[in-house]
Amino acid sequence: MSAASSEQRNLLIGCGLVLLGALGFSAKAIFIKLAYAVEGQIDAISLMALRMFFSLPFFLVVALWHNRKSPAEALTKRQWGGVAVLGLMGYYIASYLDFIGLLYISAGLERIILFLYPTFVVLFSALAHKRGISLREMVALALSYAGMILVFIEQLSMESSGIWLGSSLVLAGAVVFAFFTMGSGVMGRRIGSARFTAYTMTIASIATLMHFAVNHGVALTGFPAEVYKQALLMAVFSTVLPSFFMNAGIRRIGAGPASIISMIGPIATLALAFLFLGEAVTIIQLSGTVFVLAGVYVVSRAKS
Repeated sequence: MSAASSEQRNLLIGCGLVLLGALGFSAKAIFIKLAYAVEGQIDAISLMALRMFFSLPFFLVVALWHNRKSPAEALTKRQWGGVAVLGLMGYYIASYLDFIGLLYISAGLERIILFLYPTFVVLFSALAHKRGISLREMVALALSYAGMILVFIEQLSMESSGIWLGSSLVLAGAVVFAFFTMGSGVMGRRIGSARFTAYTMTIASIATLMHFAVNHGVALTGFPAEVYKQALLMAVFSTVLPSFFMNAGIRRIGAGPASIISMIGPIATLALAFLFLGEAVTIIQLSGTVFVLAGVYVVSRAKS
């Protein structure tokens, strides 16, 4: 096989892995909504605990494998502190806000709001480095926020009470995840993306299970079989596999192209919500989604 064909094959594999990862992450809200719809509704922290309980063994195996593979590359206390803070921010706090928010708003609106996090990265990076925002970035921000407001206003006329609370919680989760993204880029390069994912997810899993234990005790029993099914599917197909698919894909094609391919996420969520939840897909919702995606695309191109 020639070097050119090998490189092309590697590029295709990378694109495919990122696409699978994006589709997996986009299905998370669907699994959450299906679990919430089960009679005898489960609360947010219980569903999160089930998700993490099913996910944790996979991440522990990867973490142990990396430690055995590279024992000399032990993390310093400072690196462990950074990993712990980022794990709590990205996969515990941001996830908890997202899970609670989905009690009140549709999966489609949740994904559009959550997908604004790259624009927050632009804003926070500009503040952190005390630099101005370029015209290109301002256009991207305007497109993204206009799209979100468009969808929100339409949902406001359709949804029951709770849309303000749910949207605010998901928006707060997106802000926290933006900070996580800023820190994860640096830490991932230092210790390796796969090990970083395994460590941060393990820390978040432990925090989530401790939160559940404080609220409900240590027994993850007594839930309907359908809830366990949705939690297991979410753990495998919207947590474990997408995490490693995305990391492997980014290593092959780079973060810039990966972020652009990941833009399929909100569209996929709208389609899945229509198919499995019966959520309506309107022209205004599609238009708003296009605005958000256009803004994120401009941001991604500027960063890549």
